[in-house]
Amino acid sequence: MDLKDVLNFRRSVRVYEAAAIAPLVVKRCIELATLAPNSSNMQLWEAYHITSPHLIQQMAKACLGQSSVSTASQLVVFVTRQDLHRRRAKANIAFEKENIRRNSPVERQEKRINDRLLYYGKLMPFLYGRFFGILGLIRKVGVSVVGLFRPIVYQVSENDIRIVVHKSCALAAQTFMTAMANERYDTCPLEGFDSKRVKKLLQLPYGAEINMVVSCGIRKGDEGIWGDRFRVPFEEVYHSL
Repeated sequence: MDLKDVLNFRRSVRVYEAAAIAPLVVKRCIELATLAPNSSNMQLWEAYHITSPHLIQQMAKACLGQSSVSTASQLVVFVTRQDLHRRRAKANIAFEKENIRRNSPVERQEKRINDRLLYYGKLMPFLYGRFFGILGLIRKVGVSVVGLFRPIVYQVSENDIRIVVHKSCALAAQTFMTAMANERYDTCPLEGFDSKRVKKLLQLPYGAEINMVVSCGIRKGDEGIWGDRFRVPFEEVYHSL
């Protein structure tokens, strides 16, 4: 299939066939999802691939009994991990040092490495840090002052950054579903779930948050999808300037 065929094939499937799908294919699609764009290359998300029938049924209860989960062959739960921001920043520094040495002119290497050290060593920990809203308030005051003199990003509160992390995770989830469609496997992204119960089932740490649960399988005939797809007219969403 070309990209248009893949995107037209992908539908939110509500009921799946009993037929199993290959876990290794799903795993490869998750691996492709890691290529999705993400803010500052921080990659603050994880994917939990569930193949256990028992755990799927437990997840179905946590997902409010939806058939798109109870009939699924497998599940993939996308989870944000803002709490790992320091670890991810250090990983970026280690990578960029070698990357710059391999690919940058010698005379520019020192400056570029120092830039990365400042960005990932100082700015990212400050930007992604959380402390009961206080750090976000300090950031908001700072950018409001700077914004009087030059353009600046104003979305720096703790809630703003949380949204950034979830957006990056959602891009990975969309990439995963597109990859699955290319394999002619079906998916359904769900936001209707009890996040506390899902976190408990997956044994996630306090700082993790559920972005979405994606059920996986093969659609069951006409039951699988709810008729034709509805989209608002393109002219309502497209603006040429």
